[in-house]
This record gives sequence, structure tokens and C-alpha cells, in this order.
Amino acid sequence: MPSHESLLNAFLTILVTIDPPGLAPLFLALTRGMNREERTQVSVRASTIGFGVLALFAVAGAAILTVLGITLPAFRVAGGLLLFFIAFEMVFERRQDRKEKSAGVAITKDFIHDIAAFPLAIPLIAGPGAISATVLLSGSFQGLAAKSALVGIILVCLILTYLVFVLSERIDRFLGHTGRSILTRLLGVLLAALAVQFVADGIHALVMAGAAVPAALTP
Repeated sequence: MPSHESLLNAFLTILVTIDPPGLAPLFLALTRGMNREERTQVSVRASTIGFGVLALFAVAGAAILTVLGITLPAFRVAGGLLLFFIAFEMVFERRQDRKEKSAGVAITKDFIHDIAAFPLAIPLIAGPGAISATVLLSGSFQGLAAKSALVGIILVCLILTYLVFVLSERIDRFLGHTGRSILTRLLGVLLAALAVQFVADGIHALVMAGAAVPAALTP
């Protein structure tokens, strides 16, 4: 089983990349005009689909990389850079603007009937950042017990996301614009530190692998 520190880092990484507090005002915008029961149905379906997507990458992330011929250290560096970019957007409030544009496009298109699948589940919940983080973490969680723990962490994060959707009106009123801004920036700084750690670990692994190859070829 992974250490408590690894489990906590995984939980924080996935939760921050999903960013449930940042999704609350978008959820309200997308479900405008719906009653409480309809919003609950959308919340359940969006959270379930998001969990399914992230759980798939948690279980089969390493296999997907192998099929594509990508090493885990290389993906650590690339994924860490992507997460750092997302953290940069969070600190300077650019990510929220991009998400609001995605939500706005979905509302104006008549052929989109199921907002739970798009854009709530994909790409707002299971977006590139959350998927990249999940694949990165799956490489460190080897074995059935570790994979189950990672899937369990994803489940907890999606339950929290569901609760945020259900309580979105109260949370939005409680935080206000200033509260959301402060919380997003704090989470962005935390994600930036985690992203740097991913990049550092990936570079270290690449350097060690490069040093091991000449040693293996030495007669």
C-alpha cells in the first residue's frame, strides 16, 4: 500500500485539478431554470461519468502509455508542465474565464441536450489536467491494492464534487467573488508546487535511465 503522504498528495492533486469550488458557479449557469430535482439528476450523472473517465485512466493509464510508446518519466515531465500551466492560470484567474467560455458555448448550442456529459463531465470535471494527473499518479500506484486506493481517492473527490454541485447555491453565496478568487489562487499555488515535484521526479528518472544504459552496455 502507498504511504499516507502519497495518498494525501494524490488526493490533493486530483481535487485541485478538478477544482470543485470553481465549478460551482458554472454548474449554476448551466442548470439555470432547472428545479432542485433536475439539478440533482444532472449532478449525479456528471459526477458518475467523470468518475468513470478518471477511473479508466487510473487503472489503464500505464497501459495506454505503453501502447503509445511513451515512458512514464517522460509523461511525468510533460504532465507536470501541463499541471504547472493550469496552476498558472488558476493563480492569475485565466482558467475560470476559459471554463466559462466552455459553459457558454454549451448553453447556446441547441443540439446539446445532455449537459451532464458535456461540458460538465468532460471537459470541466475530467479535463486534460485531471486526466494527466491521474495518469501520472497511476504510475506510482502499482499493484491491485494501490490501484484500488487511487480509484477510491478519485471516488472521494467526485463525491465532494457532487456535494459542491448540490450545495452550489449556498457555496456561491458564502464565498462570493472575493472568496472564490482567494481560494482559487491558494489552490493554484499548491498545484504549482506539486507540478514542480512531478517534473523534478521525471527528470531525475530520465537522467538515471540515461546513465543506466551506458553502464549496461559496458563489457
